[in-house]
Amino acid sequence: MAPHGENPAPRASNMNSIAPGWFSEIGPMWPGEARSLKVEKPLFDDQSDFQHVQVFKSETYGKVLVLDGVIQLTERDEFSYQEMISHLPMCSVKDPKRVLVIGGGDGGVLRELSRHSSIERIDMCEIDKMVVEVSKGYFPDVAIGFKDPRVNLVIGDGVKFLQDAEAGIYDVIIVDSSDPVGPAEGLFQRPFYMNLTRALRPGGVACTQAESIWLHLPIIKEVMTICSEIFKGSLGYAWTSVPTYPSGTIGFMLLSTDGPTKVNFKQPVNPIEEIVTGEAAKTRPLKYYNSEVHSAAFVLPQFVKDALQGVIST
Repeated sequence: MAPHGENPAPRASNMNSIAPGWFSEIGPMWPGEARSLKVEKPLFDDQSDFQHVQVFKSETYGKVLVLDGVIQLTERDEFSYQEMISHLPMCSVKDPKRVLVIGGGDGGVLRELSRHSSIERIDMCEIDKMVVEVSKGYFPDVAIGFKDPRVNLVIGDGVKFLQDAEAGIYDVIIVDSSDPVGPAEGLFQRPFYMNLTRALRPGGVACTQAESIWLHLPIIKEVMTICSEIFKGSLGYAWTSVPTYPSGTIGFMLLSTDGPTKVNFKQPVNPIEEIVTGEAAKTRPLKYYNSEVHSAAFVLPQFVKDALQGVIST
């Protein structure tokens, strides 16, 4: 969710951009439409070194985190995105021990990774310290993942962090990025994906935020075509429902390096039902993800299958 690269120009608040008392999400990635939420109370509004950061209490979705005018999470529906981007890759790898998270400054991915006892170390690179601090202050149930002692948090540029990473060091890499415009553009280009595959161990898996099938299919196809030339293992596309994201859906690109066996993303080899058990399953249960949802997430509508024909390998 954190952008990388040069600082964007400060933006005015999106509060009341359509009608008094409403927040409207207007952006170049979804021209001609906007998602609006009624604002109960503004809570935070400031410009970081990298982006405009806002938090407000909405009437229907609880507290909302907004970066540069774009909704990143709401209390009501954040779990769908966080659980899927985390457990789709984690449950596709046997006994993952070393994990890298790029972006994800709200801490939600860390919260989900904390369920996996096999992990020995989680490196996280987030460029915007303000996002981390704001999330800890206003979204403690999401940012609880920062308390995991296995987390090594680095405030810095994720593109450079990955470029400097040791080859073959990670079992899983999760890229929780913003949209491919402006500062985050580098996270959707060939050099980044080449560094991604270099940093993964043989048979390792990466998962990246991969836009909406309803709004961004040409971008999805372009990026997946590039990755099909770089990653020699498996390549898949999954999607989930998040009501407050544009079109109500968001996708994930799953990538694996060539390894001892070919990764079949549709069949989790590290089932979550064997990980979240006993008291943990009762006190902090999953709200969206399970093994059936995992497999179903890779079932694509026909127009998407047609567009991605010859690109998807699993």
